[in-house]
Amino acid sequence: MPKTAPYAWRLHTEPPKAEGMKISALIVDDEQPARDELAFLLRQVPDINVIGQGKNGLEAVNLIRELGPQLVFLDVEMPGLDGFGVIKRVLEKKLTLPFFIFSTAYDQYAVRAFEVNALDYLLKPIEKSRLETALDRVRRLIAESESASQKLDRLVQMLAERPPSTSGKIVIKTNGRLVLVDASDIVYANIQGGVINIVTTHLEGQSNFRTLEELQGALDPRIFWRIRRSHLININRIKEVMPWFKSSYQLKMEDRKQTEIPVSRNQTRKLRELLNL
Repeated sequence: MPKTAPYAWRLHTEPPKAEGMKISALIVDDEQPARDELAFLLRQVPDINVIGQGKNGLEAVNLIRELGPQLVFLDVEMPGLDGFGVIKRVLEKKLTLPFFIFSTAYDQYAVRAFEVNALDYLLKPIEKSRLETALDRVRRLIAESESASQKLDRLVQMLAERPPSTSGKIVIKTNGRLVLVDASDIVYANIQGGVINIVTTHLEGQSNFRTLEELQGALDPRIFWRIRRSHLININRIKEVMPWFKSSYQLKMEDRKQTEIPVSRNQTRKLRELLNL
């Protein structure tokens, strides 16, 4: 069978941490000689840093989660979870997706490589010139991602500096994306481990604000109420007020999970006044 022309599609990547830093790479192949050969070739490339190796699909998923590589050289044919299964599992776990370059001894998988948007496709034994061509694509796309990331950072900063407005937008980071949501769609926000989590009527994600006070300052104070130190709610998104112990209350919210949030004792009086309880 003739060799199929290489493909040049991508999934998603994070931008490199800083200009001039090496591209972190992971090698996954069930055959030790194949891993050794590719590792030898990559050691001759100054800007590639191989940070780990795996011998099967399950190890690949775990290493992607633990090490967060920018680039993964992934063997297609592996027992158990093959290369296509690895990408599916990474997507299901909502991990940050690196660039993927498939490798195999056969070219019959080229069409499927296209279907899952692999960056490139290398036939074994891997030729040094073909490897360098694939790496050039990686370098170019990472540089493009860095430029796009800088533009998004400026957008986030501009939005954070906007005055409070019921019709304003808030940036939420979810599944590796930055999504703009209407403030009126926010159901509640909370802080856990120093991270601000925002829940809207249709999605969940993390906020770029450092504290709940900062987030509250960007929202309409007539609508958003701090019912406890760790929670900020949209009073228009309260679905049900439920009596709790010692004359206190819990609020059932209008998010998809219908989250129940207890009202602090200090805020119970305000709740009674607000809802004429």
